[in-house]
Amino acid sequence: MGKTKNTIPYYTDINAFLASIPATGNTTNPFFYCNRLKKLEHPAEIYKPPFKRSFYFFALFFSPGRVQVDYDDKTIRDPESYLVFHSPDLVYSFSHDETLEGYVIYFKPECFSFFKPDFHEEFPFFSRLHTNLFKLDRATFKQLAPQFGEVVMAYERSAREHHMEARARLLTLLYYMKTFVNERKKITRFATPQQMLLSKYIRLVNNHYIDKRTVTAYAAMLSVTPNHLSQSVKSVSGQNALSYISARLLTEAKSLLLYTDIDIAEIAYQLGFSDPANFGNFFKKQEQITPLAFRKTRRN
Repeated sequence: MGKTKNTIPYYTDINAFLASIPATGNTTNPFFYCNRLKKLEHPAEIYKPPFKRSFYFFALFFSPGRVQVDYDDKTIRDPESYLVFHSPDLVYSFSHDETLEGYVIYFKPECFSFFKPDFHEEFPFFSRLHTNLFKLDRATFKQLAPQFGEVVMAYERSAREHHMEARARLLTLLYYMKTFVNERKKITRFATPQQMLLSKYIRLVNNHYIDKRTVTAYAAMLSVTPNHLSQSVKSVSGQNALSYISARLLTEAKSLLLYTDIDIAEIAYQLGFSDPANFGNFFKKQEQITPLAFRKTRRN
């Protein structure tokens, strides 16, 4: 009997997700959780392979130690601070050590029974297509931290089952973020159509690279022809459009090889390859070394 192809873990329950990571505590409210992260005295490396959530997530982080953030085609090393907005059903993975400080918030639309906007219309920084991440400096972190802190403090002191005050403050925070993000994004108004298309393409690849492997598939999602997409990507970046898909797959493969003990075959299926041989051929073509040799060499 052949190997059954794994699916990406999908968390519909906030507590179930919290139990899968080194989080502190859980929530009695199935629609809402927030917490302030504090630097641990003896931090450990954390890696979470690709997964999906059915709820919203956003966070404000300050990194006093060394940290690397990978998203879309970008890598940020040792950022002073960053802000993340993540919508339901997007593929996500992360790796960092526990020196991170800041605030994390998870919520479902049911959290706002008293106010029911279309979140993607009202708060466009929650995109259905991609994760939004903004690199900040320490001064901006200090500007935003009190807004997040008010939500967390209200969450901790309000009724455990309902958190009505905290939910109201969360809605206030979302509108504050709307103004803040609009100001941060003003510079993108001067981007060319080709640059904007490349940005959208990269973000789509970041969230669909496991199940969509062709330029044609992404062109359909972007409502353009494959030829137009390929030419636009090439003109702006100088790179082949298909290379972005391969690069994203390779990045995730390396993370799984380095930070987990999952066997090579399991990694192949987890990344959507039809069998381990295809994965091995792909990896060797990109890195001129087999996945097993890469794991052994880098770990040693």
